[in-house]
Amino acid sequence: MDMRNPIDVRIIVEGASDVENVSRALQNIALGAEYHITISSIVPTTSPEIAKKAVGGADIVLIATDVDAPGRELAEKFQKTLRGEVGHVERMKLPFGHDVEYIDPAIIRREIKNAIIRSGLIAIANINRFQDVKDKLRRSEDTIKEIQKENEELLLLNEKLVSQNQELSSSQELLESKLKSLKEEFKVLKQKYADTKNKHSMLLNKNLFETFPIQKLWKEEFNEDLTVEEQVIFITSEFKPDNILMGQGYIAAPSKKEATEWLKVIRTVLIFYDSKLEDLKEEMEEDKLSLHLLKE
Repeated sequence: MDMRNPIDVRIIVEGASDVENVSRALQNIALGAEYHITISSIVPTTSPEIAKKAVGGADIVLIATDVDAPGRELAEKFQKTLRGEVGHVERMKLPFGHDVEYIDPAIIRREIKNAIIRSGLIAIANINRFQDVKDKLRRSEDTIKEIQKENEELLLLNEKLVSQNQELSSSQELLESKLKSLKEEFKVLKQKYADTKNKHSMLLNKNLFETFPIQKLWKEEFNEDLTVEEQVIFITSEFKPDNILMGQGYIAAPSKKEATEWLKVIRTVLIFYDSKLEDLKEEMEEDKLSLHLLKE
């Protein structure tokens, strides 16, 4: 025989006399041998709270109240109170009451067995439902594991996305800083361009000088070597013609034509004034003195 603890059955009756009748009916009944069951107590009470304390933890509780309306109401109260406190609650359908002493004990024994059998059948049905619930629970656990796995993957993905977002934010800040710097550089370059453009316009509006070697220009124009370059420079420095500069062997003018025209003037002066350079200087000094006296 299975050595596990026997099934604990307790019976609730309405009064002490019912305890005696049920106890007499249980004589010569081998519930332990036949069903591995023990009836551990018979509780006489009409109080659901007392019954709750007396049968707490039992595997099966049989409610043996009268079959009249008060008995049915009391049985319903017991069932509501004990539901969830014990393994199973079953109603014994016995004609308890004023004529209980005339009931054959065999009837009580049969009803106790029947109540226990009904409890067992219900338990078997509950086992099937329990197995269904267990299967559903197992499937739910598998689903929960899958969800947990997906959640872990999502958490890892979220951490990766957060890291990437931080990197993108840092890159964005760096790019914004570079963009700001480039805008400043562009602003400076734009101002420099405007200044350069303005200077270029000013240069275009100015008469720019070109420089020419005096000896070479003289040779090209008059087909002769310049032997009086000192006189040419002296005459130019004294007359100070507009837009003509001369020195260090070069003549500067807005154009080659203007430089040539000035050399022609000097050559004419030199042709008509056939004296030495010192005489020319003295005459120019006298002209300057006369001009000064006239001004005074």
